[in-house]
Amino acid sequence: MSVPGQVAAGLATARPGSSLQASTRELSTAIGAEAYALCASLYPICRSLTGEGVRETLRRLREVIPLTINEVPSGTQAFDWTVPDEWNIRDAYVLDGDGNRVIDFKASNLHVIGNSAPIDAVISRAELLQHLHTDPTRPDWIPYRHTYYRHSWGFCAPHRLLENLNEPEYRVRIDSRIEPGSLSYGELLLPGSERGEILISTHTCHPSLCNDNLSGIAVAALLARDLAGCDRRFGVRFLFLPATLGPLVWLSRNEELAATIRGGLVLAVCGDAGEPTYVRSRHGRALIDRAIEHVFMHSSPKASIRDFAPTGYDQRQYCSPGFDLPMGGFMRTPNGEYAQYHTSADNLDVVRPEGLGDSWRLIRLAIDILQEDRRYLNLSPKGEPRLGARGLYADAERLGLLWILNFSDGRHTLLDIAERSRVPFWTLHEGAHRLRESGLLREVSESVPG
Repeated sequence: MSVPGQVAAGLATARPGSSLQASTRELSTAIGAEAYALCASLYPICRSLTGEGVRETLRRLREVIPLTINEVPSGTQAFDWTVPDEWNIRDAYVLDGDGNRVIDFKASNLHVIGNSAPIDAVISRAELLQHLHTDPTRPDWIPYRHTYYRHSWGFCAPHRLLENLNEPEYRVRIDSRIEPGSLSYGELLLPGSERGEILISTHTCHPSLCNDNLSGIAVAALLARDLAGCDRRFGVRFLFLPATLGPLVWLSRNEELAATIRGGLVLAVCGDAGEPTYVRSRHGRALIDRAIEHVFMHSSPKASIRDFAPTGYDQRQYCSPGFDLPMGGFMRTPNGEYAQYHTSADNLDVVRPEGLGDSWRLIRLAIDILQEDRRYLNLSPKGEPRLGARGLYADAERLGLLWILNFSDGRHTLLDIAERSRVPFWTLHEGAHRLRESGLLREVSESVPG
C-alpha cells in the first residue's frame, strides 16, 4: 500500500512557497486513489468502541505508518468517564422456522447493534420487533445503532424486511462477549525541531461506514506518511481513537501536552462529493481557523466555514473549557446532512477518490501554514530598497515583495500579511525566501503565538 516514490519525495523536496500548492494539487489524484483503496480494505471490519475490530484496523494502518497501539484497561477513569468492558463478536443472526437467516451479521455487520450483549433464545415476533431497528423513510437501508454504555441487545434491518417477518416465533442468536479488556487507540508523533505540536485526530469506532469515518482514517494516515518525509518545524501528532471516549482517555493521560498544541484538526466525513466544510475552534480566530480560511479562499472558493458549537465530533472534547485547545473540524458534507449518514448506504459509492484527494490537499496546505507562519524583520526599513539591483524587480509584484517588506517589522506574521494583502500565503512564503537570500530580511527567532 505504499505511495510511488515520486509522490513521497515530491513534497519533501518541494521548494518553499507556491511550489507546495502546485505539488499538492498534482499529487492529490494519486493520493485520492490510494486513500480510496485503504477505505476499501478496511470496509469489511466490524469496529466498535473497543475490541478486535479496532485493533485489526490499527494493525492494518501500521502497514502505512509506524503507529503505536495503546491499550487502556477496562475500568480506567478518564475525568467523568470510565473505560467499559471490551466487546467482541463472532456471529449473529435471526432464524425463521426453516432455519433460514433472515437477518445475518455475516452479510452486514450493521445488522447487529454495536456492543450488543449475547443472547441465544427463541422469542416471539412481538419481542423481536421490540429489539429490531429500521428506518421507514429509507426502507432499503440498514440503520446504524449502538449501545455503548448500557447492556442491551438488538438488530438492525431494512424496513422492507418487516413485510416478510410473519412467523409467530424466531430464534435470535448474538455470539458476543462483554468482559474486562481494554480500549485501543493508535498514536504517531512526528517530532519537530521546535517546541510545539499540531494535533490531527480521527475516530475509529464505526463499523462498515465509509464516509463516517473510514475517509477520515485514510486521509489522516496518508497525511502522516507524507509529513514523515518532510522537514518539520513543529511536531505533528496523529491520533486514531474511538469517538468521545478516546479523546477523553488521551487527554486524561496527556494533560501536560495540552499547552504545546499550537493548532489541530478533527477529521471526519472527508470523502464524499460535497464541497469542503470547516468548523472553527472555540477560539474562533485561532491560527488553525485563519489558516483554513486562507486555504479555502485561495484553493477552494466554494467551501464553507461554520462557527464552533459543542456538538458533532470530537472537537467538543478538545475544545471543552478545561482544555480549550485550538482545534477545528474538517469535513466535506457535514455529519447528518447527507442522506446515507449512519446507514448501510454509507458505502464505497459515497466516498470518491477525488473527494479524498482534495481533502488531503487542503489539510496539507493548512498544516504547512501552521508550520511556516513566521515573523520577519526588514533589514532596510528606511524607504524602499532597490529591488532591481538585487535581481528582484521582475518578480516583486508576483511575490508580494513590497507587502512583505512593509509589514516585516517583527510584529506581523506572514499570515497577517497574507490576510492584509490577499496574496496567497505560499506566494508570500516564496517571496520571503527570496528576500532572505538577498539579505533584505531575517527571521525573528521567537515562536509565533498559536
